[in-house]
Amino acid sequence: MRTCARWWGRGGLRSGIILLLIPPVLLALQLLVAGPLLPRAARAGAEEKEGAVAFSVISIEPERNSRQLGPTTRGPGLEKEEEVNDGERKEEAGVYEDENEMHLRQVGPRALQMQPWAADEPSFTAELSRIVMYITKPQLNCSRVLSPGQAQASQPPVASPSWLLCAEHWLLPAADRLCVAYSFSMDGGDADFLKTVSGLGCEVHSFDPSNTNASGGHLGNSLVSNRGDRGVVSQHKMWLEWRAPRKRKHKTRGNQGSVSQTLADIMAALGHHTVHFLYTDLLSAEWRVFQNWIESATLQNVHHLVATLHLQWAGFEVSGTNEEVLHYWFSVLQGLQASGLKLVHTSAGGGHSVLKQTVANAHSSYTLSWVNTRH
Repeated sequence: MRTCARWWGRGGLRSGIILLLIPPVLLALQLLVAGPLLPRAARAGAEEKEGAVAFSVISIEPERNSRQLGPTTRGPGLEKEEEVNDGERKEEAGVYEDENEMHLRQVGPRALQMQPWAADEPSFTAELSRIVMYITKPQLNCSRVLSPGQAQASQPPVASPSWLLCAEHWLLPAADRLCVAYSFSMDGGDADFLKTVSGLGCEVHSFDPSNTNASGGHLGNSLVSNRGDRGVVSQHKMWLEWRAPRKRKHKTRGNQGSVSQTLADIMAALGHHTVHFLYTDLLSAEWRVFQNWIESATLQNVHHLVATLHLQWAGFEVSGTNEEVLHYWFSVLQGLQASGLKLVHTSAGGGHSVLKQTVANAHSSYTLSWVNTRH
């Protein structure tokens, strides 16, 4: 006992203290080594419990977002866009911007503004009278004009021709620059127009889906510019489209692969930002085509427009009561004016049928000549 007491008194106390300190030291070492791993495990556990946080991070990735959105609409009243994979979507977006020369991004599409009714309640007589008054009253007088088939400017003829081009110097393209002319007509109805713009030395393109001599086959058409061949008319078996363009895969500039294209697509394919002279006889499709030009801001790049309006029936894809149709027509005409077009000449056609009704003070068709005074 005495020996044990001496051992404890001399060195036992020190050794006991060391033995008591060993467990805390080992625990501290364990914490130092494994401690950094514990927050990660805790965070992983938190992420498993809070799945919403992890999903919100994934959902902002561009590729995943494009798949989740699904079909979208291109604009008011336009057909839905087909869903495509990310690569095709990016390729089509690039083609669309390139084709339209970016001008849609600069101006932006706008919906057609419907005008107030002509009377307190819908009235066929009131709506028709307003339209007839509008399309028979020129808004701009031209001291010098280009008459059908004539390439030399002169004073307005005594007899009223079917159409006129205003030849004021500030409305014509500069002599040292190439002018561009398009014509959309069937069965040679644009012969005088083509003769006039060819005589001006313009780059001329004639579009007629019934023309068997046009370039391209039955289901397609090659749109190639004829720069350098001034006055030569390039024939195209193609017509104007007014609906939203469908997705066109593997499309290349110069080959649209369709016999129906919007004016903006045609201009882009031919490399034209401006059309100085545009002639149209669209056989009652003009109302929807005009609406497309108004809403897409295409008219800002058209300087002279000659167009035949057909009033016998509502027109392609136009429906409603007679009063509603006339109201829509007048709104389209006002949209043309809001786009910068001013009427310089009007010529009445034959017949007196409006929406299948015989009307003594109106004609079945009118050919109108406009100029864009914003250029």
